[in-house]
Amino acid sequence: MNISWSNRKRALCLGLAAVAAVSIWAVAAASASRPEGATSRAAAARAPQATLVQQLAVARLATAKYANNLDRAKADGYRIITRMIPNMGWHFMNPAVKGFDIRKPAILVYERHGGSWTLGALEWVFPAKPAKAPLPGAKYGAFGAGCHYADGSYVPAESQDTCPKTAPQTNAAFTFWHPDLVTLHVWLWYPNPSGLFSSTNPLVSPFNRG
Repeated sequence: MNISWSNRKRALCLGLAAVAAVSIWAVAAASASRPEGATSRAAAARAPQATLVQQLAVARLATAKYANNLDRAKADGYRIITRMIPNMGWHFMNPAVKGFDIRKPAILVYERHGGSWTLGALEWVFPAKPAKAPLPGAKYGAFGAGCHYADGSYVPAESQDTCPKTAPQTNAAFTFWHPDLVTLHVWLWYPNPSGLFSSTNPLVSPFNRG
């Protein structure tokens, strides 16, 4: 049986159209068969990480002025509250900062090497573990009740009544006492293999002697 070229061309076009229709139907069917809410669940799973990244970016912009400039931090109200805590750092607190503000950490944790100071972590403290995490995935530490002195000396004490009037080793003036605290460290300015929210950082151990 002879089939003209025009008929064969028409049949080929119809065949291609049929294949295209089947392909479109297959894609539509696959989409329809995807579990309801799968896409939204995936997006929801990514949302906390995206939020954390955004908040950390804001924090870095806000604290960049302190990264290698302890004098600037002091000028803005940060005062020493501890000397070097091993694998952590020297703590400087701004008593004017209240609550949680990603742009205004209550405490700056510095590493000292000779005469230079490098910002390692940001820190916030709470009287109890927050009911809602201030940052996605936040992990907490603890700092025991104690007495603080003007040179950064610290003496553990259950109540202010038992605080020595001056630091036992240095005779520095007493500044304040605090009860047990929940701490939140964010190692924003120094890498920490133990994790962003770890209280300590093994990589700052070379600075333990100041």
